[in-house]
Amino acid sequence: MRWDDFRRSDNVEDRRDGGHEGGGGFRMPMGGGGLGIGTIVVLGLIGWALGIDPRLLIGGAEILTGGRGGYEQPYAPEPRSQPQQRTGKAGAPSDQVGQFVAAVLGETEDRWREIFQQAGQRYREPRLVLFAGATRTDACGVAQSAMGPFYCPGENRIYLDTTFFRDIERRFRGCDVGSKACQFAQAYVISHEVGHHVQNQLGILGKVQQAQRGLSRTEANRLQVKVELQADCFAGVWANRSEQKWKFIEPGDIEAAMRTAAAIGDDRLQKQSQGYVIPDSFTHGSSEQRQRWFTIGLKNGSVQSCNTFNAAQL
Repeated sequence: MRWDDFRRSDNVEDRRDGGHEGGGGFRMPMGGGGLGIGTIVVLGLIGWALGIDPRLLIGGAEILTGGRGGYEQPYAPEPRSQPQQRTGKAGAPSDQVGQFVAAVLGETEDRWREIFQQAGQRYREPRLVLFAGATRTDACGVAQSAMGPFYCPGENRIYLDTTFFRDIERRFRGCDVGSKACQFAQAYVISHEVGHHVQNQLGILGKVQQAQRGLSRTEANRLQVKVELQADCFAGVWANRSEQKWKFIEPGDIEAAMRTAAAIGDDRLQKQSQGYVIPDSFTHGSSEQRQRWFTIGLKNGSVQSCNTFNAAQL
């Protein structure tokens, strides 16, 4: 992946070297017990839509079920440090990882701005918060490494602990360790979260929240899968538009993104964590579905091709 020509975004807030505060946070349980990811997302959306701190809703649910909001990847590394402060250094970081993140974010801003302008709309850029271990958020409780990257709709912010990039290589084996193709897999992860921001701007997340009210957990999960697969498709749309502009994709890049999409599919993660698969509990889609919808966006390069909600087949 060639990214030297990408504009570095200033919408990055670097909290990786910030001081730490006391106090705990909500830890997302994996495996048996606790709140499912779909339930956490539903509660987070309800809190966001009603102007209620999602932590209050989720905290109450945790008392009843024995386990937090935003759109996140379902994985759980080792617990780390106490939450950091809410503010950090603004602007593109100077280290290589920070420069890469700022470059990918800047390129998503430029391409989505063009797409929105073509539709007669204005694209409002999200902010991306880099953190290490844990950090406090204003609208989505405490962000933790255990949640993976996630988008907080109440803040229009993406939260990312870049140690997730290492997990893509070593834990999920989404790409060969140390290979240059891993950068495209990492860009896929970032552009997926930006896809949630696009959904938020288009009003899709609000409509999903309304539709999920009164649904059973299984039905709400099925709707959530469509949200996640559409974000995968939007990531493909970004890659398509950027390729047209820069010809930045190199041999092995697409394969790495496909491997990563497969590695974080619900079926693969459930099989690894508990030894069996429960399709009704899927919230992000199967490995095959995630690969297919990223590919649809990559091939077509249009927002219209990403309508997972009316698709005859996911």
